[in-house]
Amino acid sequence: MTNPLYSVLMPSAIAHTRLIVGLEIHVELCTRSKMFTRAPNPAHVDFDGSDPNSLVDPLVAALPGTLPVMNRTAVEMSARVGMALGCEIAKQCRWDRKNYFYPDLPKGYQISQYDQPLCGEGKFELPLEDGTTKTIGIIRAHLEEDTGKLGHELPGGRHYDGSLVDLNRAGTPLLEIVTAPDFASAAEVVAFAQNLRVLCRFLGVTEGVMQKGHIRFEPNINVEITLEDGTTVRTPIVEVKNLNSFKAVKGAIEYEFVRQVEAWKQDGRVMGRGMKATRGWLDEKLETVLQREKEDAHDYRYFPDPDLVPVQMDAAWLQEIRASLTEQPLSRQRRYQHEWGLQPVDAENLVAEREDCFYFEACVAAAGATPAAGFAVGKLLLNAGSKRANEKKSLIHELGATPAQVAELVKLREANDVGPQAADQLFGFMCDSNETVLALAQKHGLLQVRDDSALDAWVEEAILAQPQAAADVAAGKDAATGRLVGHVMKLSKGKADAKSINERLLKRLRK
Repeated sequence: MTNPLYSVLMPSAIAHTRLIVGLEIHVELCTRSKMFTRAPNPAHVDFDGSDPNSLVDPLVAALPGTLPVMNRTAVEMSARVGMALGCEIAKQCRWDRKNYFYPDLPKGYQISQYDQPLCGEGKFELPLEDGTTKTIGIIRAHLEEDTGKLGHELPGGRHYDGSLVDLNRAGTPLLEIVTAPDFASAAEVVAFAQNLRVLCRFLGVTEGVMQKGHIRFEPNINVEITLEDGTTVRTPIVEVKNLNSFKAVKGAIEYEFVRQVEAWKQDGRVMGRGMKATRGWLDEKLETVLQREKEDAHDYRYFPDPDLVPVQMDAAWLQEIRASLTEQPLSRQRRYQHEWGLQPVDAENLVAEREDCFYFEACVAAAGATPAAGFAVGKLLLNAGSKRANEKKSLIHELGATPAQVAELVKLREANDVGPQAADQLFGFMCDSNETVLALAQKHGLLQVRDDSALDAWVEEAILAQPQAAADVAAGKDAATGRLVGHVMKLSKGKADAKSINERLLKRLRK
């Protein structure tokens, strides 16, 4: 549709522009079997990396005489996500056939949901960087089966001129979450995408490995252009397909914001029926490229699938699903900040991995569940724990230190029996031993020295070795104490208490 104002208005008539973004999120559910057959599901960890076309059965291949049977667990997982998003869960929903041709769609249609989805309207309270929240509307979340996958490379990365069809992914349970167009910036979209990924992983419905396509984001983008006379027009909506990184989501939205305004200046096309298009994102060029004009809903010729009965969800089944929900990640983050004094970034990191989060809470409980314990355990795990988890390419809870050991180490630190460097070393020893932390500290000589004569001797030796630093401290320059404290720590092999040494230095030099 061409804008009727375009012929009389110059591009310079633009007063300002406003970005409008809605988001479609495709979440591959990690059930053991596919949506409508017992064929193994590649989104489940046990079947990850299977050879191409090895997870195919007669139904996936659409052979004559096969009939679909619904995966109950996939429905329950989807309802769990819907409940966490505040969606209204339908007491009855049905399956529809979405008809279109594509080489990786053997049946010539996709079993999906159209006018009676499993999850209706909901909302998500998105935390923003300025400390406020923004309500993002959820239009619906419906369950369907994924398609297969096309490739153009042979093993070893060799290019292939044709299309290689892999049906392993075909039939995988796929939850499509559709938001309202409530996002006003790429940063808001990325923040929502990150939070939703954490939520879905926390609920245990997906592995959430974006590089493997477990979660794919498709922003629907257009721009409202306000002209100098107050008239507004909107550019045609563009859907950018299958983005599997937050960097790509951000880049595609920002690129389209600029491109669509420039395109309107050239052709004057505005939003209207049949004007929607899909584009792909080119990481290497940092730009989108046109793929095809987007179909409207009627083009898919939806109709109820005659081989599947409607899903009836009674009160008992819904209550069973609701009872399986745990406290959500954002709620835990707020609690960690308010109850235990953790910084927002630390609280966010502690809920990023579900099992690590549960491990953290078990350690806090073992340490007494006090504000001081929560803060100390959080810092220990995020520092000593994260460092070793990165080295071993594992999660913190998999390192081997028990909650009881973590609690004991925190109490030794609190009593000043071990210093920060010793605590880091002890955490490493705990990962490989079931001994008590006190026994490990004694074995490795990591208990702090409390002998006054030894501490005074180290202080005197540091003053003699660092006369200029000693003079600076005596003259009131507090920053110089760091050099002297560091010298003492070196002499004591980390066994001295830095705070006590600092106090002794000031008392000795500022008489």
